[in-house]
Amino acid sequence: MSEVQVLKPLKTWSHLAARRRKPSEYEIVSANLHYNNRDANAPYELDPELAMNKWYKKNTFGSPLQHDDWNAFRDPEEVVYRSYNMMQDGQENYVSGLFDQFNTREHDKSLDPRWAGTLARLYTPARYLFHTLQMASAYVGQVAPASTITNCHYFQMADSFRWLSHTAYRTKELSLAFADKGFATDERHYWETDIAWQGFRELMEKVLVTWDWAEAFVALNLVAKPAIDEAVLRKLGESARHNGDMLLGLLNDAQLIDAARHRRWATALVKMALEKPGNLEVIKGWIAKWEPLADKAIEAYCGALADVPDAASSAKQATRDFRHSLGL
Repeated sequence: MSEVQVLKPLKTWSHLAARRRKPSEYEIVSANLHYNNRDANAPYELDPELAMNKWYKKNTFGSPLQHDDWNAFRDPEEVVYRSYNMMQDGQENYVSGLFDQFNTREHDKSLDPRWAGTLARLYTPARYLFHTLQMASAYVGQVAPASTITNCHYFQMADSFRWLSHTAYRTKELSLAFADKGFATDERHYWETDIAWQGFRELMEKVLVTWDWAEAFVALNLVAKPAIDEAVLRKLGESARHNGDMLLGLLNDAQLIDAARHRRWATALVKMALEKPGNLEVIKGWIAKWEPLADKAIEAYCGALADVPDAASSAKQATRDFRHSLGL
């Protein structure tokens, strides 16, 4: 009679066992969750010629940006769904507190009507812009080659939706204080026709039809988002303070906290990508392609912020400083 071999049970998931330590909550709920990388010829284990399989073979696994193990990527802050909700619950309590406190003080009644007109033109239409960030983050997360990369984009997507919600809330408040400024009615017109927005509209519309996951990541997180962070959040916030609108200044500061976290995980992903020879040239090529569109967007938008000296040049320099910090 042959001997029966008894297998020694694993103490953890097989893909985490090599670390020889108890896995963290982050590793358990974030790492190696994708199943479409088992067979590169048929990502979803169906006919290789199925349209969806062909899409992932080309735009995910066939990207010019390659790495031996994308699943090795880790969010430096190890954010998971539970910790994200705890963290952003605090952020939302802070923002709600801002709204309540400034509303109690009848803040909007103190605003200059001319500044209210600027808000109608340069602030409240941003909900369209933030929605493009939400959609772009969702796409890159969907086609990313590793679940840890997907998670970062999905939390970024949620942050973009929060920014949109803040803007919509202020739109309604401002419409009650300034019924003649077109709040809640004219935003689409400004977004589609005003020269200040056309650079960002062109930039984000082109990002939204960039299908290669890695180019979409570079275009979104290394070029477009930094441009939006520096122009629409930081420079508009400066202009708000110059015009006695401390509420908008503080609100944009709160959103910049999210943007800084997005940059930290994007930095970690770029650092990992640069481990592979040839990837530096690929990323630099994409930046050279997208940077002029971002510069054009910054110049058009900041050109409308007459009370912020050198807004466009300093915003563009800030985006370059960020990319330079990545070794690019």
